[in-house]
Amino acid sequence: MLRKGYLSTFGAARRPRAVYAYFNPQKQSLPLRSISTTSIFLQEPPSFKGQLYESTQQRLKRERAERERFSGHQAQSPGGRYAALTFALALFSACGYYLGSLKPAAFPTSSTTALSETEPLRHDTSQSNLQAAWVDFVEILGRENVSTEENELISHSGSDWSSYSPDKDERLFLVLYPSTTDEVSRVMKICHRRLIPVTAYSGGTSLEGQFTPTKGGICIDFRRMDRIIELHKEDLDIVVQPAVGWEELNQKLEEDGLFFPPDPGPGAMIGGMVGTGCSGTNAYRYGTMREWVLSLTVVLADGSIIKTRQRPRKSSAGYDLTKMFIGSEGTLGLVTEATLKLTIRPKGQNVAIASFPTLQSAADCAKRVVENGVPVAGIEILDDVQMRCVNASKITGREWREVPTLFFKFTGTPSVIKEQISIVQNMAKSSGGQSFEFARGEEEMAELWSARKGALWSIIAMKQDPGDRVWTTDVAVPISKLPDIIEATKEDLTQNKLLAGICGHVGDAIILFNKKQKQVVENVIHRMIKRAVEMEGTISGEHGVGIVKRDYLHYEIGEPGVNAMRRCRQQAAERQVSEDVVEIVSNFLTP
Repeated sequence: MLRKGYLSTFGAARRPRAVYAYFNPQKQSLPLRSISTTSIFLQEPPSFKGQLYESTQQRLKRERAERERFSGHQAQSPGGRYAALTFALALFSACGYYLGSLKPAAFPTSSTTALSETEPLRHDTSQSNLQAAWVDFVEILGRENVSTEENELISHSGSDWSSYSPDKDERLFLVLYPSTTDEVSRVMKICHRRLIPVTAYSGGTSLEGQFTPTKGGICIDFRRMDRIIELHKEDLDIVVQPAVGWEELNQKLEEDGLFFPPDPGPGAMIGGMVGTGCSGTNAYRYGTMREWVLSLTVVLADGSIIKTRQRPRKSSAGYDLTKMFIGSEGTLGLVTEATLKLTIRPKGQNVAIASFPTLQSAADCAKRVVENGVPVAGIEILDDVQMRCVNASKITGREWREVPTLFFKFTGTPSVIKEQISIVQNMAKSSGGQSFEFARGEEEMAELWSARKGALWSIIAMKQDPGDRVWTTDVAVPISKLPDIIEATKEDLTQNKLLAGICGHVGDAIILFNKKQKQVVENVIHRMIKRAVEMEGTISGEHGVGIVKRDYLHYEIGEPGVNAMRRCRQQAAERQVSEDVVEIVSNFLTP
């Protein structure tokens, strides 16, 4: 039984053919003539007698043709008529059965789809199918942009910083490098027709296994789509392709005094940032990626191209498709263009750090800053283990106090920044802070902030064995619960004797482990996620769900919520009848 998509496609394919027979000039048996307005009004209409005579002649011709056909039928032998009738019945029975098989299943009556009710995914990753598709891909992109090199297949299947380790059978067949939305659309049409699974890749900095090809198939790498398409200075927005990095974008915008606030890890690109709904160290002041995307151009599973909305800052026209695609991690479509909001670059900025005797006192200080509405640009926390790893890895140019440390970012005019620093310094002191230091120039700012940006790499540098791995994950809770979850997670990590740093603006944990410790780490992560949900928090503050956390999603939003997402996903991937089937059926039914 085929799906609903077959019906809509079949209907859409057949109607234009009927129109074509009447209106396409190349199909007319007589040439079309142009008739002037004058000749229409001057031509004498035929008389009533003439019209009656013409109608009678046409009727006589039809009757004569009918008598001749009937006479021929009577002259045919009974055996011939029986054979013809049998053949006709067999033909129409076969056609009826075939057309009946195209009838879609009944439209679902529920608003959600439970996992037990879903149909198994249909993929064709046979070598013959993939090799045949390779020929089509080369024709679209050129041989140089279709890669089967082993090192590229491996690098597009996982990373050292991802929490998910791909299995041996989770391998790609090839990697594609399109350069336009049209090329992505043509590639997706082939994959849709051939049932080839597709994984999107933009930057590859995700941490929860987002780009691991669990179903095999192909990977679409957007690295060639790295252009800034159009900057609208007056409207404070910009149109970019998915492989534009946020760091390079801000370097370009600095020339015009503009600024794009979301700032996740180094190397992140706009496509991946949209896919995970990321944020970064500026999230406290400026919000997350969801607040900075105006519109998206998206290629759907069947190759259709949609634009979610226009450029105005406000719109109440229909569903907010833009927000639906942000955070969908490529499951609903592939982003090929993004229209981003911009803001004016702050007149000035500064950085300060404060050290504390305990993680609890540091978290209490961060809580007080937020509760009192101090408009700092960002607040980051690194625990004592994380600071010790930063020192041991030598990734920065200075020695740090190996105690829990808060990092503050300030923006505004010099007088505003000075006032904010004074307020935060007093709060840190009243929370038990041991030291407070702020930068006195651009170089010091970069130096003070370097420990936060290098947190992940400092843990990776602590590997003792090639088999050691890093598990990086995050949760987020209401600010009032932040001290509680940080303290409980810290205690859990210490009791299990794991080398792990706590850092970030919500509650990131970076854990170094070996094969023997994997189950212990999984248990710690499980308790961390469970704890966050019980505190009315989220299983992921900005890293996304990926493969690692997909089984935890129902803890946060409930089974009906996940089932509703599943229904949206099914509709987005609804398979339509192929063009070949449409052509066959249309040819059969068209006279």
